[in-house]
Amino acid sequence: MDTVLDFLSNISWWMWVLIGLLLVAIRDVLQKRHTISHNFPIVGHFRYMLESIGPELRQYFVSNNREELPFNRIERGWIYASAKQQNNYEGFGTDRDIYEHQHIFINNAMFSYKLQDNHPNKVDPSFIPCAKIMGEYNKRRKPYRPGSIINVSAMSFGSLSAKAVESMNKGVKMAGAYHNTGEGGLSHYHRSGADVVFHFGTGYFGVRDEEGNFSLDKIKKLVEDFPYIKAIEIKLSQGAKPGKGGVLPASKITPEIAEIRSVPLGQDVLSPPTHSAFSTIPEMLQLIEDIAEVTGLPVGIKAAIGKMEQWKELANLMKKTGKGPDFITVDGGEGGTGAAPPSFADHVSLPWVYGFSQLYKVFKDRDLTDRIVFVGSGKLGFPAKAAMAFAMGADCINVAREAMMSIGCIQAQVCHTNKCPAGVATQSKWLQNGIDPTLKSQRLAQYFKTFRKEFIEITHAAGYEHPCQFTMDDIDLNINDRDLTRELSGAFKYNKKEVPFISMQDLKDCKYLGGKDAHIGDIEPPKETTKETTTLVN
Repeated sequence: MDTVLDFLSNISWWMWVLIGLLLVAIRDVLQKRHTISHNFPIVGHFRYMLESIGPELRQYFVSNNREELPFNRIERGWIYASAKQQNNYEGFGTDRDIYEHQHIFINNAMFSYKLQDNHPNKVDPSFIPCAKIMGEYNKRRKPYRPGSIINVSAMSFGSLSAKAVESMNKGVKMAGAYHNTGEGGLSHYHRSGADVVFHFGTGYFGVRDEEGNFSLDKIKKLVEDFPYIKAIEIKLSQGAKPGKGGVLPASKITPEIAEIRSVPLGQDVLSPPTHSAFSTIPEMLQLIEDIAEVTGLPVGIKAAIGKMEQWKELANLMKKTGKGPDFITVDGGEGGTGAAPPSFADHVSLPWVYGFSQLYKVFKDRDLTDRIVFVGSGKLGFPAKAAMAFAMGADCINVAREAMMSIGCIQAQVCHTNKCPAGVATQSKWLQNGIDPTLKSQRLAQYFKTFRKEFIEITHAAGYEHPCQFTMDDIDLNINDRDLTRELSGAFKYNKKEVPFISMQDLKDCKYLGGKDAHIGDIEPPKETTKETTTLVN
């Protein structure tokens, strides 16, 4: 034994390296699972290593500023800089190809809208509430006017981490906006006092009985216990995977999540593709009315848009009965925070601009648009895109990935693996520790504030006081044909119906205005605000 130990101790370190490489080579040749490793022992491993870091190499060294998807470097940089109160300007002109297909042009007025000395935007340059009131037409007992035209879209606790949800909720409170819970139920982290839109899907998490069916009694008690719930949203489908139920992997289910959702530990949580509480348009309308009756709140629906026949049936029934959803959230078919098979994210349902334009025309043709608050959701978290959305008929927008980026998301695109390096979309305690809710909430609030400030400045440049006044003729799109550009009215073959609007002061004085606990003026600038440029590592 001593002889063997002496022999091993006399082997040089580089010989140990060679021995190790030899063992790896033998293992590679003998295995049949990976062809590259078998045919190219040792060297083949470098191929897999480079492939594993390929997205990072392309993101930081290969792709140009406008090339990446779903959000390019310029878009991400603008969100990061806006959230940190850094310089989000650009110099020497745009580096974007302004002749590309569907590039947006906003038609400015000869004279901008002039603010009077006592105007609300003189006091708060980022003040833009919704011009419509949810539930006003249907005479709900607790109507709600969103205090902000930009809000946090449906992202559940479970899909996002506890600290991410907490950061968003606190930030939304500071910004005077609302926070959509997503379909994972109302968690402790949604309870910082911000306005909340409670959202449920086919799994009925948080409002389900022991058999997993929807419980009217539970939603009634939930609203009674938590008065900051301002509206209810029923998810029919989502842009990431319309017609397919949600999936929360077992690896992301903690005891806390299992308790909130009333689901077992150690199993993937699968939401069915269809609702058990209704299966027809009349049944859905009845459920909406039942929920509105027991809670007193506005009730809306969320969907990605595809076939229009059932939407026409809904509109016809609304016209006939005088009843219906108080708001409709239109999700873009290009996908979002939800994990989905590429076949769904790439091909099922329409992108937001196509889907919304078709849906809006259905309700406009039946003179129903005044009843409904239209909420847009689908990469609209940039002022120019928001201007286009409002010109097409949107009354509010919800943002998901943009909100994630404002609190640290780096677009690693591993949300479905529980290995989010920024701690935003993971249940790993270690990875979450990188999120400071006090700081990140300020960043989300500041992103909202910067967005609204720039959006209202664009609105004033077009000669209007509020974005609801944008018309289809105020926005041009590149069409790439002999017309070169067309106004939205020509591209989508309709004109938005005029939204009743008196003044910003009238909106500010509304007794149903949400976000009244906002204290965005008290936001302390993050320490790095003295920097002149931003970084893509948030």
